[in-house]
Amino acid sequence: MLPTDEKRKQANEMHAIVSTQYGSPDVMQCQTVDRPTPKDDEVLVKIYAAGVNAADWRWLRGDPVMGRLMYGLLKPKNTILGADIAGRVEAVGGKVTVFKPGDAVFGDLSAGGFGGFAEYVCARADALALKPANLSFEQAAAVPIGATTALRLLRKGQIQRGQKVVIYGASGSVGTYALQLAKYFGADVTAVCSTASLEVVRALGADRVSDYTREDFSAGAERYDVIFDAVGKLPPAKAARALTPHGVFVTIAKLDTKEKLENLTFIREVIEAGQVKAVIDRCYPLEQMVAAHRYVEAGHKRGNVVITVQ
Repeated sequence: MLPTDEKRKQANEMHAIVSTQYGSPDVMQCQTVDRPTPKDDEVLVKIYAAGVNAADWRWLRGDPVMGRLMYGLLKPKNTILGADIAGRVEAVGGKVTVFKPGDAVFGDLSAGGFGGFAEYVCARADALALKPANLSFEQAAAVPIGATTALRLLRKGQIQRGQKVVIYGASGSVGTYALQLAKYFGADVTAVCSTASLEVVRALGADRVSDYTREDFSAGAERYDVIFDAVGKLPPAKAARALTPHGVFVTIAKLDTKEKLENLTFIREVIEAGQVKAVIDRCYPLEQMVAAHRYVEAGHKRGNVVITVQ
């Protein structure tokens, strides 16, 4: 049983999911910790919802091992994970002018120390944007990493109106956004996914669907201008044989993860215009974080998994 909000407010404490070692989801524990205080360039956000991504369980396991050079060699430097968040600004640092207490925001904390799997987090102001007005907090928490990753890769592929595009792994977080954004940019989209997800990607606007358990999209005569691997599992040689002479293969497996605030702002605008929507598979309460991570790590989610915090 979690303590009441009032008792924790009086004690200036909060609940957080803490991981002091690398490993399976079982290393995560719900603990009571001190509530953070924002620095001059930070805002304190009361978190209402947080996304759980494939990147989260990889960070949890310290995978790949080379990543530990950045995040902690023997144990994680950041003991509270969680990058995708949505919530309300509780307080602002002395140099912050773009937000005020009460503002509804969303953002990606992966470049600033994480901390999203908690009731409060301090985040750099440039990691956040105002939440899309037409999304709930749960929906908004499902957006930042998946949507901005899809946007960056599509731009890397120099997507243009009228092109033929394949989204390989179209039913996951990055894939569902890549499909919708490719349609927004005017492409003809073939969505590749499993049998169970065919209707999901059709509903998102795919022009054609391909069930990878029954057919190999690259074995046919069709050639594509852009092939987008949203799961990092498509062999480059297989993609190459299905590209036009000047076609481009882009993959999440070779992604520059540096985020730009303008990308998040762009995503907010297209969402508010009704061009892109969040797809949520399941929601879990904060205290069921272990179950949420196990589900995401199993690799069968459609869209996004979200933690409800408040």
